[in-house]
Amino acid sequence: MVGDGLDRAPLDSLLRAEPPDPMALASALADAAAGIARLDQALAGHPLAQAFLYRVRLEAVRRMAAVDGQLIDPWHLAATIEGLRLRMDPYLRIIDRGEILERARAALTLHQWLVEPDFDQEGEVQRAVAMLAMQPASLPPLIAAAQGFREWIEMGETRPAMRAAMIRFWRQRQLLRLPVPLTGAAALRSDQSWDRDDWLPAFLRALAREAAVGLDLLYTMERGWFEARRGIASRRKDSHVAPAVDLLAAAPVLSATTLARILGIAVKNAIRILDELVAAEIAIEVTHRSKRRLFGLKGLAPLREVVRPPYRPDPNRGPGRPRQPSEAEEADIAPPPLPPLTPIERRAFDYTALEEAMAHLDAVVRRTRLALQA
Repeated sequence: MVGDGLDRAPLDSLLRAEPPDPMALASALADAAAGIARLDQALAGHPLAQAFLYRVRLEAVRRMAAVDGQLIDPWHLAATIEGLRLRMDPYLRIIDRGEILERARAALTLHQWLVEPDFDQEGEVQRAVAMLAMQPASLPPLIAAAQGFREWIEMGETRPAMRAAMIRFWRQRQLLRLPVPLTGAAALRSDQSWDRDDWLPAFLRALAREAAVGLDLLYTMERGWFEARRGIASRRKDSHVAPAVDLLAAAPVLSATTLARILGIAVKNAIRILDELVAAEIAIEVTHRSKRRLFGLKGLAPLREVVRPPYRPDPNRGPGRPRQPSEAEEADIAPPPLPPLTPIERRAFDYTALEEAMAHLDAVVRRTRLALQA
């Protein structure tokens, strides 16, 4: 591996059967630029922008942790944030259970790098920002970031600092108006070629995929939230039900304790609100336990198979092994992507309490990270 990232090892030149296609880089650059532009346009002035950032950061840290060798299911991460005991094989060794929690801790540490780096981390991020600023001004921002990232890795520096620096770089170069965590994580997989002619298009394609996934997440959140708010349209305007729906739309899962803390109400009242939403088929309960119950907006919280439900023997089943589910029961067909809401539909609701609620959700992540580190 060379320091400037421009020359290639002699073996690479011998193995390459034909010269690189210059259009591969151009095509990847066009796709990434178009995908980022679509996402930025959709987020401009969007009422769910802060809620989107909360959700997309969790997905981004899961993606980055997986590439770094710390794979964690996104819903494992959501359940860990709320302090829920995860579903684990009863035959797992203690060391294996500890590894699952270590992965959650690593993911939340990556979240810290993106959102609120500490003093030492901020210094590393500033150095990475300086590396990106040293790239030639004539380069397109996406190519400049790719080359800066590549040089940073070849210097033996750590990945999280440059990932956080790129998020700031996108805003400085006016590619994005919000700090959306687009980092091209897939380009650092172990099976990805490090040859410059191969790696640069791969990095740009990874950015394009992340932008497309982010746009789909935004529209999914928007539609799920809209359907839920329409289901409570007949409630009083001073009711806590509407803010509860907003929080369920923003957070992957939510406990009654967290809801009560954010809304400033008693826990029993929060439980009552959540039970009402479940009865109205607006929300679902994803744990089915008497304590530490977790809830999610219907269609946005597929957490049932991740968390561990309490054991309750089936009184109708005799001795022997339980019946295995059929293929039809296991089939999980994803619904087609939903179109975005129209401006008229978005103006139909009040969003005033949502920003304050998002600050409380960020505080929940912060407390969980500190607890895991302790």
